Amino acid sequence: MTQTMRVVEISQPGGPEVLTPATRAIPTPGPGQILLKVAYAGVNRPDALQRAGNYNPPPGASDLPGLEASGEVVAVGEGVSYNVGDLVCGLLPGGGYAEYVVTPAAHCLPLPAGMGLREAACLPETYFTVWTNVFMRGGLQAGERFLVHGGSSGIGTTAIQLAREFGARVFVTAGSDDKCAACVKLGAERAINYRDEDFAEVLRGEGGANLILDMVGGDYLPRNVKALADDGRLVQIAFLQGPKVELNFAQVMTRRLTITGSTLRPQSDLAKARIADQLREKVWPLLDAGRIAPVMDSEFPLEEAAAAHARMESSGHIGKIVLKVG
Repeated sequence: MTQTMRVVEISQPGGPEVLTPATRAIPTPGPGQILLKVAYAGVNRPDALQRAGNYNPPPGASDLPGLEASGEVVAVGEGVSYNVGDLVCGLLPGGGYAEYVVTPAAHCLPLPAGMGLREAACLPETYFTVWTNVFMRGGLQAGERFLVHGGSSGIGTTAIQLAREFGARVFVTAGSDDKCAACVKLGAERAINYRDEDFAEVLRGEGGANLILDMVGGDYLPRNVKALADDGRLVQIAFLQGPKVELNFAQVMTRRLTITGSTLRPQSDLAKARIADQLREKVWPLLDAGRIAPVMDSEFPLEEAAAAHARMESSGHIGKIVLKVG
């Protein structure tokens, strides 16, 4: 194995054009870590936030973007159960836009039965995020009404399928009739084109949402409160329209609403390992059986990461975007 690898780095904060091919030294795994020869890397909104200078890596993490990847284990640190040659997908603290990346072995999962490396690269960041926010934090139960915004995104398409499998009634918002149709095909009971309809009125007509997963923020916050049923929960995972808004908390108090949220990357290694354990037990059997699967939008070569980011930020995609690395 050579000592250097191809990477894409962020030359300075800015738009997609600041993503620049470069060469770096191959990292070495420490105790509890694996070195992954990357086949594919997933492209996610947090990558774009980091590129713009708004989402710094945690201490000790690579400054390269990329929070999920699939590939072959080529070296292991002390105390790791994986073997050289194993094929895995893994949640990364950073560094996925590269030929090799180091990550904790406890944050990796085997490839689901019959799934290729391309699709498997799309699982970790999205499934960790949806599972922890919808089920662990949001407490979604069978029979509840669940509203997910951005239903055609990687997060949205994953949330629809998981909520469907666990018996919830799924409602989504999306920005076109084609996207709405794709969401219904995945199992949404009702897809709301937010350009034509008021999602809050639609949900109120159904009795209100018991749980809402939102990544929009801004003026969606008071509208989400309106859309919730009494005792409903709102889980915030991003702020595409900004994190600040005026809200009358009297509604929160009198209707016993819960507003919470989280980000994945800053959580401890132990917290992420616990999420991986739950995914292995409760979600991987569904993937093995082919009951759920990532929805794929497009693939770009590693060196064309800028084009992949432009595709993501155009919001024209349905499902996941990947970089082909190996």
